[in-house]
Amino acid sequence: MSDRDTAASVERVVAGAALFNERHLVAARSVWEATPTASSEAREEDADRLFRGLAATATATQRAVDGDGQEASDRAEDAAAALAAVTDPQGVAVAPVREWAERLAVAPEAAESATPPRVRVDDEAPTFGDLSLGAADLAAPALAAAGEPGDETTLATAAEFASAARGTGRTEFAELLFAYLRTPDARPQVAARLGDHVEREERKRRDVDGLF
Repeated sequence: MSDRDTAASVERVVAGAALFNERHLVAARSVWEATPTASSEAREEDADRLFRGLAATATATQRAVDGDGQEASDRAEDAAAALAAVTDPQGVAVAPVREWAERLAVAPEAAESATPPRVRVDDEAPTFGDLSLGAADLAAPALAAAGEPGDETTLATAAEFASAARGTGRTEFAELLFAYLRTPDARPQVAARLGDHVEREERKRRDVDGLF
C-alpha cells in the first residue's frame, strides 16, 4: 500500500471511529463502507474485512437501538466474523468491538441497556475535536447524508476546497467544517455559511475559467 493509500485509510478509520463514538452510527457506517482501494490484493482483502466488520457493527448497533432484533443479530454475526479474520487492524482495538458484535448477535436487546464500546485507534478514542482535516472532510458530508442539517453535496465540495487550500493560509472552509462537526447546536447556521462560501468560490472559479 502506498503512503497515500495508507494515509487515506487511516483518515477513514479515524473519521468513522469519531462518528461512532459520537453516536452517529449511520454516518459511521457510510464512512467505513467507502473503503479506499489498497495496492496489494492481500492488503486489500484484510482492509476490506476491517472496514466491513466496523460498518456491520455500526449497522447492528443502530438496528438494535431501533428494535429490529433479527437484523441486528444478523449484521452483528457478519461483523464478528469479519473482525475475527483481521490480521492488520490499522491501529484499531478490534477485540472490544468484536466482543460487542458477538454480544449483539446473541442478545440484540443488550443495546437498550448497555453502552457500545468506544472505538479506539492507536490507544485513543477519537471524537470530533480530535480529527485532522482529512478525517473531517469525510465526517462532515457523512453527517449531512445521515440527516444532520446541510446538503451532503455542498459539504463534500467544501471539503474539496478545504483540502485544496491546505498550506495556503486560506482556512475558511476548514474552520467551518470543524465548526460544523464540533458545534451541533449551530449546524444549521454553519451549513448555511458553508453553502454561501461554496457558491462564492464556485462563482469565482467560473469567472477565472471564463478568462481563458
